[in-house]
Amino acid sequence: MSPSRHQPDLHLVIEKLLAIPHIAKNFTHLEHIPARPAAYADFPPDLDPRLIQALRARGIDKLYSHQAEAVNAALAGENVVIVTPTASGKTLCFNLPVLQRVFQDPKRCALYLYPTKALAQDQYIELEELAQAAGGAVKLFTFDGDTPASARRAIRSAGNIVLTNPDMLHTGILPNHTGWSRVFEHLEFVVIDEIHHYRGVFGSHVANVLRRLRRICQFYGSRPRFICCSATIANPLEMAEKLCEEKFHLVDKSGAPHGEKFFLFYNPPVVNKELGIRRNVVNEARRLATRFLSENLQTIIFARSRMRVELLVNYLRKAMRRMRQSPDRIAGYRGGYLPNERRLIERGVKSGEILGIVSTNALELGIDIGQLRVAILAGYPGSVSSTWQQAGRAGRKAEAAAAVLVASSLPIDQYVITHPDYFFGKPPEVAIVNPDNPAILAAHIKCAAFELPFVEGERFGAIDPTSYLEYLETDHVVRRAGEKWYWSADTYPSENISLRSASAENFVVVDVMDKNRVIAEIDYDSAPFLIHTEAIYMHLGEVYYIDRLDWDRRTAFARPHKSEYYTEALAKTEIRVLYEDWHEHVPTGAFVHASEETTVPRSPKLAAQSQEYPVIPRAGEPVPAARDIVDDSAERAHQSLELQPANPEADGSANSATTALLSRSFGNVAVITIVAKYKKLRFETHENVGYGEVSVPPLEMQTESAWFCFDAALLARFQEEFLDAGAGLQGVANVMNNVVPLYVLCDPRDVGVVANLRDPHTGAPTLFVYDKYPGGTGLSRKVFEIYTTIFRAALEIVETCQCSEGCPSCVGPSLEVGKGAKRAAEVWLRAAVRGC
Repeated sequence: MSPSRHQPDLHLVIEKLLAIPHIAKNFTHLEHIPARPAAYADFPPDLDPRLIQALRARGIDKLYSHQAEAVNAALAGENVVIVTPTASGKTLCFNLPVLQRVFQDPKRCALYLYPTKALAQDQYIELEELAQAAGGAVKLFTFDGDTPASARRAIRSAGNIVLTNPDMLHTGILPNHTGWSRVFEHLEFVVIDEIHHYRGVFGSHVANVLRRLRRICQFYGSRPRFICCSATIANPLEMAEKLCEEKFHLVDKSGAPHGEKFFLFYNPPVVNKELGIRRNVVNEARRLATRFLSENLQTIIFARSRMRVELLVNYLRKAMRRMRQSPDRIAGYRGGYLPNERRLIERGVKSGEILGIVSTNALELGIDIGQLRVAILAGYPGSVSSTWQQAGRAGRKAEAAAAVLVASSLPIDQYVITHPDYFFGKPPEVAIVNPDNPAILAAHIKCAAFELPFVEGERFGAIDPTSYLEYLETDHVVRRAGEKWYWSADTYPSENISLRSASAENFVVVDVMDKNRVIAEIDYDSAPFLIHTEAIYMHLGEVYYIDRLDWDRRTAFARPHKSEYYTEALAKTEIRVLYEDWHEHVPTGAFVHASEETTVPRSPKLAAQSQEYPVIPRAGEPVPAARDIVDDSAERAHQSLELQPANPEADGSANSATTALLSRSFGNVAVITIVAKYKKLRFETHENVGYGEVSVPPLEMQTESAWFCFDAALLARFQEEFLDAGAGLQGVANVMNNVVPLYVLCDPRDVGVVANLRDPHTGAPTLFVYDKYPGGTGLSRKVFEIYTTIFRAALEIVETCQCSEGCPSCVGPSLEVGKGAKRAAEVWLRAAVRGC
């Protein structure tokens, strides 16, 4: 039997929370968002009466205005992109026109693409209920990695609507298109939900998958229309047109109502003012979550990593026991859980059996998980749009809801939490994809050649693929016969190309105490950090000890373990310049701009474009196989010409202020990441209780980087003032790693910053800012252009931080970066920005 769903008045709970002095003093802002009524429109005149009857049986007598506009445009033959807030009923915008066409012609088909399997499963249930209520003979199926082989033949031969994800389209459908010929011949609609998720590297891959899809549809004589849905981003029309390479009708005025919402900013208290150390974000999120859970308010807690998810699950289950409630009412949700575990958790949240759910951003998407009342964000998610998306998981049914952003000690979190106007007054970011990235493009041209021969003169999207095909011919991957290029290798290319990371390989974790049962899968990039030998691995709130990591077999052998600590791997990164595309001396006065505010990006380019750059994997990807990369020197030469040279006049420089920065460069580098040690952190207190050794192969990749050289003569000043120049430069790297996302609008894990006191290539103190994806994705290119803004902001953060020796909110804890690192970092930054 489901637990009682009775929940108290949220207003009273918040008032009670704000009446507790030691908690209330930590709230830096409370934003009240009032409720809004609905705007309705009549059903489209040609909508099938069976669908209207089914909707009225659900209590829907009219559509929201945006739903009616979207349905009318889709039925009129337009491609449509809908961008409205979370829980505004976007699903009906595409379900109604799709079912309408299938009812009119039972041969018609539609393909639904969702970024995750869980979302596809959730939407399948809603679509099936609507189709059955309407009484139409619609055959719909989900098709993903969990679909049994016995069911796949039936889906290919009989399905009207297939719900899948880009990964399955890439590896399971397009390469086997002959088995799907009936679907492609009659494909009427392609629905792409949550398109804001398809940015960066993943989005660039998906854009090429859609190029392959359109190519195959053209072969079978169909031209499907696209319906795209998105949470609020700044450029939904541009994003949809970039992904699908078609013209779109934009629907962006929501008619849906929403309940009132309270959005609170919470900054954990300082526990050591001298060191600038605040209470841990995990512990503070637990304290707040426990308050809401004790009031029987169903709560979701978003954590920034898998480890934090498991820690919070562990802590909240203990809290439930103290409240004499079942610990089973707390669950985690993240990548690495097996499919049946995820489905069970989703049903538990929806039914109310689970009162508290702790998730990574896996539940940021639009899975319907019931009437959540509170969302707690344990750390800033990295962008304005992601923050609103996570906060929107509470109050999806129009009742009052609350969201609490709990800041970590990271500089980016501290900036946002102390500058609420930056967040609430800022428009959502622009989502960017780059389908013409040479490495990504080459990979999908291989896949496309496997699926259908290329004809001389045929284009692949906007690209002429001839140079790529010629390169692949030299590698004996394709062969030319007459006017066509045929696949000639004996491999299955899509199997070796991951859409979401640089490697398609996963590791498995097996429980040696349970007949080597597989308990989890870990992506290649995360394995050295999470499941190295002697690591403490947490799964579903349970603690395991990794006896051994077999790297060659991609297997970690684990056993249940009672531990007083958890582990955190430590990585060392080395960087080597391969070639320079651009080198320029930093001019005198480059940093002088009297009217510029360093707290908000004011660069003319940023003001015009406000670009969000891609979300990309963490460090540690291997170098792409040489056969996957064509000679793109001509393109790189063209791109290097587009890099913006420094212009003192553009920066408002009229005087002769000096700078200790000698030059800025941009080019390609090799990044070598070595995971050599791990530290042991005690549960609850998170204090360091020891270290251990890690033995895994180095991880290498080739990527783009910007680098900045300081005048070596500055080193004498550090000696005179008895400061550690190396510690200071590392402190600058730490703070810049967190400043870059404020101006380039990416996640701190999307870029890397390496400090070399005497770099082998430049022979001078040098800072490297590089993209953490093979081949680069444009982040460091943007840093190269707006470097003055980033250096100024870094200096502001260090100067205004209240600590004395360095802390997590500026250059890093003094125990890690070294005593005096903050003062030394100030010297570097002031010398660069002010020449003093």
